[in-house]
Amino acid sequence: MDSLGKKAGETAAHLRLKRLALLWAQAHGYAACGLEVSLPRCRYRADVAAFKSGRAGSSSAIFECKQALVDLRRDNGSTLSTRRRLEATHVRREILEKHLRIHYPALRIPDSLFAEFDSHNFAAINHRWYNQVARQLRALQHRLFDCTKFETLARYRCANLLLLVLPNELFRESEIPASWGALIETAAD
Repeated sequence: MDSLGKKAGETAAHLRLKRLALLWAQAHGYAACGLEVSLPRCRYRADVAAFKSGRAGSSSAIFECKQALVDLRRDNGSTLSTRRRLEATHVRREILEKHLRIHYPALRIPDSLFAEFDSHNFAAINHRWYNQVARQLRALQHRLFDCTKFETLARYRCANLLLLVLPNELFRESEIPASWGALIETAAD
């Protein structure tokens, strides 16, 4: 990252959105502003973080700049719905494994003192449905642990004000996460 807060590989569009967020924050009285700020109590970084203090009290703001819909949706995962899907997929895997143990007893790996606790090499038969469930489990685990940034920042109360900064063509009200606001870049910006 250079002195202007630009990360290696960062696009001009993303840098422009960060600059606009910084200008908005300063215009609204946020005197202390920073780019690419590590946030307390979580592993995320804010594109722009700002703080102001006055007679009415203090306020902090986090700005997340998104230039592509896929990037916006990746960070907008729901822990609750993902957990439910993960649990259902785990149950499907257990049922498949139960049936595969019966139909393919040769998959047993005698690595335990008691046969009922032995491992099984389900990958050896390249079973289509089992492989599909295993892929779904990996994807859901990734989504649960790596794709809930907006929800996490709100839950941890990382700031009083949480704002997405989006280009006009990307804005859809239904895509804005709960407890977040949006700043929309327009052609006049």
